[in-house]
Amino acid sequence: MIIGNGIIANAVKSYDRNDTIFFASGVSNSLETRDAEFERELSLLKAVHEENKDKKLIYFSTLSIYDQSKQESPYVIHKKSVENYIESNAGSFLILRIGNIVGKGGNPNTLFNFLKAQIAAKKEFSLHLKARRLLVDIEDISKFLDSHCLGLNNKTLSFAFPYYYDLKEIIGAIEKETGDTACYSEIDEGDFYKVNFDEDTEAFFSGINPEAYLESITRKYI
Repeated sequence: MIIGNGIIANAVKSYDRNDTIFFASGVSNSLETRDAEFERELSLLKAVHEENKDKKLIYFSTLSIYDQSKQESPYVIHKKSVENYIESNAGSFLILRIGNIVGKGGNPNTLFNFLKAQIAAKKEFSLHLKARRLLVDIEDISKFLDSHCLGLNNKTLSFAFPYYYDLKEIIGAIEKETGDTACYSEIDEGDFYKVNFDEDTEAFFSGINPEAYLESITRKYI
């Protein structure tokens, strides 16, 4: 059973199972502040869980939970609240804390989509030199679930390619693929947070070169 119709919901369609709920309907914009949007997601999740307590619940959370600068943001507070509800009420669950998703479509505010759009439109933007980001190909999320869904139970995992890309690396990959030149001003600011990846995530991405991974997803989604 798949709940949702966004980029994650579409990615797991081929892995749909009668004994599993893939809950992919919720707030996707990390800058969201409206209480009604957060309440809608939690209410829907509670209703779906109450009607399907015999099924495993898979929920897609965010790695932003580890970002100390965002601990007071409504988005992170909400995600923590949903995680707590699942851990306290679901008999069988898997929570995936996801990094910056790269895929076709999806939220235009994601890092990759934003940079791609700004470069294509030749718009100037600010580049935080100290920022680092964890990326993940949307197809890797579905592949990981296909191979690990049954074996992982009542766990919360961090899932992204375990390499901290700086923004110049990402911009450079987009420039190389499109032939366009980014227009930006550099700011000596930015942050990133360390994530302790579970051995299942490390093993899934084992042997993949960071530069090759970035080139692959850029080529695929430009």
